[in-house]
Amino acid sequence: TTGIIWMMSGIPRPTYAASAISQSLCIVRPEQTEGPYFVDERLNRSDIRSDPTTGLVKPGTPLALTLQIFQLGSGNCQPLAGAQVDLWHCDALGIYSDVRDAGFNTIGQKFLRGYQITDAHGEAKFVTIYPGWYAGRTVHIHVKVRTAHDAERHSEFTSQMYFDDGLTDRVYADQPYASKGRPNARNQ
Repeated sequence: TTGIIWMMSGIPRPTYAASAISQSLCIVRPEQTEGPYFVDERLNRSDIRSDPTTGLVKPGTPLALTLQIFQLGSGNCQPLAGAQVDLWHCDALGIYSDVRDAGFNTIGQKFLRGYQITDAHGEAKFVTIYPGWYAGRTVHIHVKVRTAHDAERHSEFTSQMYFDDGLTDRVYADQPYASKGRPNARNQ
C-alpha cells in the first residue's frame, strides 16, 4: 500500500519519524480515475511549466510541490524511494496538453506534464503553475504513483489533489485566470 503526503511551497511542512506515522495515515483514499487526459509522455523533469519542443512556458501563478510517498511495511510507514510520480493538469485557462477535445487540439504539445523518481526520503519535487479550471470540475492536479515494473512486485495509485476554495479565489483574482472568470464547481 502506498501513501502520499503533498505540500505546497510556503506551507509549513510536517516532520515525521517513519515509525511515528500511523498505518491509517499511510493509506491514501480515495483512489480516483486518471481521467481522459493521461498521456504517458515519459518526461523526466521537475519543472513541468514549459513545452519541451518549443520552450514556451505556460503563464500562471508559480506553484512548487513536494510530494512525499510512503509505503506500509513492518507495521508502519516508510518513505518509498524509487517510485515514479507523474503529475499532469490543465493550464490557467483549463486546457490540457497532447489531447484532442471538443474545445481544443493540443496534440504534440507537452506542457504541464512530467514525472520524478522519489529520492531516499520518498520525495518528488515539481515546479508548475496553479491549475486553471474547466466546466463541471473543481480545481485539481492529477497524480499517479508507480513502482518499478521490473520489480517482483509493482503497484500503481492514481488520484487527484484539490485546493482550498479560498486560495483558488485569491489566485484567480489575477491574470491569466481572471480572464476566464470564477470556477463553476467548488470543492463542496
